[in-house]
Amino acid sequence: MNVAEEVRDLLGEIRRQLLYREEIGLDAPYVSPEVHSYLKAGIQPERPSAGENPRCKSLDELKLLVDSCDRCKLSKTRKSIVFGEGPDNAKLVFVGEAPGVEEDLAGRPFVGAAGKLLNDIIRAMGLDRKDVYICNVVKCHPPRNRDPEHDEIDRCLPFLRAQLSLIKPEVICTIGRVSAQSLISKDFKITRDRGQWYTFMDIPVMPTYHPAYLLRYPQAKRQVWDDVQEIMKTMGLANPRRLKN
Repeated sequence: MNVAEEVRDLLGEIRRQLLYREEIGLDAPYVSPEVHSYLKAGIQPERPSAGENPRCKSLDELKLLVDSCDRCKLSKTRKSIVFGEGPDNAKLVFVGEAPGVEEDLAGRPFVGAAGKLLNDIIRAMGLDRKDVYICNVVKCHPPRNRDPEHDEIDRCLPFLRAQLSLIKPEVICTIGRVSAQSLISKDFKITRDRGQWYTFMDIPVMPTYHPAYLLRYPQAKRQVWDDVQEIMKTMGLANPRRLKN
């Protein structure tokens, strides 16, 4: 690590401690207003142009970059950016389409009813939510829960590519039509093409139905379980718990 990197890491730690003290209600050590503003803003990575993949050394650094994103019109209506969550070395990554209303408020992916069902699916695989990484193609909530538009996907996809480059998962599971079309092909039809193996960035991809679809059509759980079992075979997972109908 060179001197510049050491200084950046040191300032980053000072910033985290400052924000933490504020969050728990403690008075921060006195610093000038200028220094306080500088530390709260943080040191931002160099911002790539739209369509260019970010060059970040960690998910934390990438999150700093995404947190200030204004690449598309969703930046004007979002309440929060939903970056994603999970271990930075997760073997399995679930990729949804975009945050919903509850995710926009919470700043976390899959926290509503569909998220609870996704948690059940993960547990049925013999895993826990903390074992996997969960994110979306688009990091901001589209108004009225509409599908993300092509320009919004195009501007946000480099962030997902950067996430996957850093995590290096063994398998990606795309959740729903939009995420599969974004990673596999715009001609992808989920009722026709789910359950087959594809690749994205040389990583095996298994597309399946979105949990929100299962809430409306629970009979499709059988097909999702078939897809999940394919993932488990590829990852060498054993002793699964059956997904309830």
